[in-house]
Amino acid sequence: MIPDARLDVHTITNGSTVVLANELVHGWRWRVETLIVDHVLVVGNRTRAAIIRSQRITGLTPAVITEPVAEIGPLWHECYRTVLAARPRRRVVGAGAKHKLVFVDRLLATLVHLRHGATHDMLACWFGVDRSTITRAFGEVRPLLAERGCTVATGQRLRTVADVIDYLGAEGRSGIIDGTEIRGRRPAAGRKDREKFISGKNKQNAVKSMVVTDAEGPLLFCRPAEPASCADITHARKLGLVKLPSGGPPVEILADAGYRGLGAQTGGRVVTPPHRKFKKNPPEWYEELNERQRKAHSSRRIRVEHGIGHFKNWRSLTRHHGRREHMSDIIQAVAGLLSHQQAAATASGTRT
Repeated sequence: MIPDARLDVHTITNGSTVVLANELVHGWRWRVETLIVDHVLVVGNRTRAAIIRSQRITGLTPAVITEPVAEIGPLWHECYRTVLAARPRRRVVGAGAKHKLVFVDRLLATLVHLRHGATHDMLACWFGVDRSTITRAFGEVRPLLAERGCTVATGQRLRTVADVIDYLGAEGRSGIIDGTEIRGRRPAAGRKDREKFISGKNKQNAVKSMVVTDAEGPLLFCRPAEPASCADITHARKLGLVKLPSGGPPVEILADAGYRGLGAQTGGRVVTPPHRKFKKNPPEWYEELNERQRKAHSSRRIRVEHGIGHFKNWRSLTRHHGRREHMSDIIQAVAGLLSHQQAAATASGTRT
């Protein structure tokens, strides 16, 4: 191809034949390739290996992908056999047509959807199955990923706030908490509690989750979704953060101004920015002191903002177009996968 040529790709579909026409500007030359597509074998071993091998597609390295395959694969098969055994049937369990979309492909489709927000229709065309099969695969795999928890080391996972407090206390580290909002569709008119999902901060329909990281930034915990109208401090109280630090190991937890009040309720374990004692005409020395303390606190807790940034790199969390009932599973599934990748990168000495 000449250097200044422009490539325009046209796709013409005729039954099972796909024609790719490459049009060159100079001379209007054409090169036509005809590919016969077997819809059952659209995702073959080579394509599957390419998806697993490229971290840009799934957001995970091959070594990290193999663990969910080995861990939740048997759980998925057990759930599937339980469903079959519960049905009134005359044939033996397992008889009949087999899955076109095997478990590994179901997991890969779910990972691509979580990472890039790919639509069900696009993934159905890619994997050569019906759209309903992809939707069913997400509904089966996503809860299993959400139950895994956040990985902090090989064989060590955190699933509750109590686990996080124990881990931070045992390691002698500080924790950082912050809330993040994920936009969603506006509830239908007339639906009960429609106003609960309107964020008082952004004035948009959203859900909120609380993120916990350590002082270095790796993700430790993500709380299930709550309506965006819920205040940050209320979110933390519902989670039981007020009770856990007082009776557990001495752990310092950094928070922003939205969590003011938790410090007194937790015996000073939750540290928030200092209050302004002078609201009008403050002395110059006090203004400088307050600004210095505020910046010092912000510089310590900036790691949680970086952690949320890595969290929001998964496109399914930038804006959710599906049902809000699935948001808790999506948030916790992404948190578990991201924390696993971060732990693996830390162990290998590389950066995510």
